[in-house]
Amino acid sequence: MASSSAVAGNVPVPVPRLQPDAIGAAQDMVIGMASSAPAATIGLVLAGLTAATAYGSGPVLLLMAVPMIVIANAYRRCNMWNANCGASFEWVGRAIDPYLGFLTGWLMVVAYIIGTVAEILLLGPSVLAVFGSTNTNTWAWIAIGTAVGVIMLIVAVVGIKITARVQVSMALVEYLILIGLSIAGLVFVLRHHPGSFPITKGWFSLSGIDGKGSAVAGFLIAVFVYGGWDGTLYVNEEVKHRRVNPGRAAILAVALLAVIYTLAQVGMQGVVSPAKLQANSASALVYVAQALGGGFWAKMMALSIALSVIATTGTGIVLSARIVYGMASYRALPEFLANVSRRFATPVAASVIVGILLIALTWVYLLATSVQIAFNDVIAVTGELFAIFYIMTALATMVYYRRRVFGGVRDALILGVLPLGAAGFLGWMLVRTLQNSPWTQRWSLIAIVALGLVMLLSARFILRSPFFSIPRESDNQGT
Repeated sequence: MASSSAVAGNVPVPVPRLQPDAIGAAQDMVIGMASSAPAATIGLVLAGLTAATAYGSGPVLLLMAVPMIVIANAYRRCNMWNANCGASFEWVGRAIDPYLGFLTGWLMVVAYIIGTVAEILLLGPSVLAVFGSTNTNTWAWIAIGTAVGVIMLIVAVVGIKITARVQVSMALVEYLILIGLSIAGLVFVLRHHPGSFPITKGWFSLSGIDGKGSAVAGFLIAVFVYGGWDGTLYVNEEVKHRRVNPGRAAILAVALLAVIYTLAQVGMQGVVSPAKLQANSASALVYVAQALGGGFWAKMMALSIALSVIATTGTGIVLSARIVYGMASYRALPEFLANVSRRFATPVAASVIVGILLIALTWVYLLATSVQIAFNDVIAVTGELFAIFYIMTALATMVYYRRRVFGGVRDALILGVLPLGAAGFLGWMLVRTLQNSPWTQRWSLIAIVALGLVMLLSARFILRSPFFSIPRESDNQGT
């Protein structure tokens, strides 16, 4: 019967899916690091993190790397259980509760879109600075951001392979410039060059110079700094050895980012005086590079930042689209967002929607000055959004592997104590941050969660998503 059906042409056409085994672990790691955007992120936080920690930024970044690696290992273990590009959306939903899973997925989408927009805002000034221009014309910035957004959207649609190749190429140049100038900056300060700010014992303290730093404020900035390494997991369906390599890539990405961020922050923060650093906070990295080696190196740093922003724009589209695709596969979002192109093996509809949204938000921010203050408050809570879904993933790991936690000392430590400690640390930091945040930022976070609840009700009662009726799962090997 099967044979006759095939002859008659009645065999169902396979549903198109993401391309399996398309990229390797190293390429996946670069995608995760590009999502974090080292040069662009340091450009955003150099002055702010220095001021918040009173030059104690090095210990803050290194200490934050510990819970990040623990959380990365939690992602690795969850991915070994279920390698799905919805990642924490599905893991939290299946291990704890589907309603919490949906809200986790919602926070992931919002964090990646808002975080990417925050980086794109650096693109116009950085590209112009490469050519020695200080033009502040809004339309020039919009034109540059739009052009890059469209190009990276096309790359994202065409396929994950070309995306990975483009990311690796840009990363090599970006990291070479950033690391080289960071080492030069550190040597500059160690030699007590006139105009530099000397290294003292306060640089090695969580409370900074004379105890004037705030470790809590520094930790929140550090969460934003590291955020994005989890991007290795959202392309897991397209990575070779999908259950193993994405988790390994995440851990390696966090470790390498810890080295790069600490070196860049410590190496750059003392090149100029505190007053000059804060006065030029909007373009701190370029200003520091100018002080180090003149106009040529300032242009090179601007190039590094521009490449970083271009890279994170591309990964922002790719990763957000994969999360949306994972949610839409369960009709938790409109079902057309789960469509995959037969030609390119990518979620074209989700990619286009995300790309257009990024470009539109950039236009709104740059043109509507009345919106900028409110949007800045939303950007300010991005680190908190990452902290929340990192916590939820750690808890999902503990709940799913709960039988193993009581099965031996090693599993108790790796699957119980460490994830609980990391989640507790991030939770403590989150609470302290909210206590000290202005109400405008608190309302921004409340609004994001409230809109997530509206989307949840829509998914549950309008889209009638089957996700909310999936059974709970747990690892049975501990029994």
